[in-house]
Amino acid sequence: MKLLASTLAAGLLLAGSSAFAQSVDIGPGGVRIDPRTPHQRAMDREDRWRERDRWERRRAYRAERDCRTETRIRETPRGEIRRTVRICD
Repeated sequence: MKLLASTLAAGLLLAGSSAFAQSVDIGPGGVRIDPRTPHQRAMDREDRWRERDRWERRRAYRAERDCRTETRIRETPRGEIRRTVRICD
């Protein structure tokens, strides 16, 4: 009983001191503990956003070179319908 009480006290002491520097995620893959600080997680998140933005700009640049925009006008009894279509060759 003394061993159980001392183990429980040590576990609570350690869990309380390191709770700020950890993130516990429970998801479909199971339980995951992230030992990074909130600042490190924010930096990684910004890096992922920056990389995604760079990739999207590169993809848009490539699409602009290979594509053209056409405006198609169709007459209906109620008036004109204008539809802009992007055609990529």
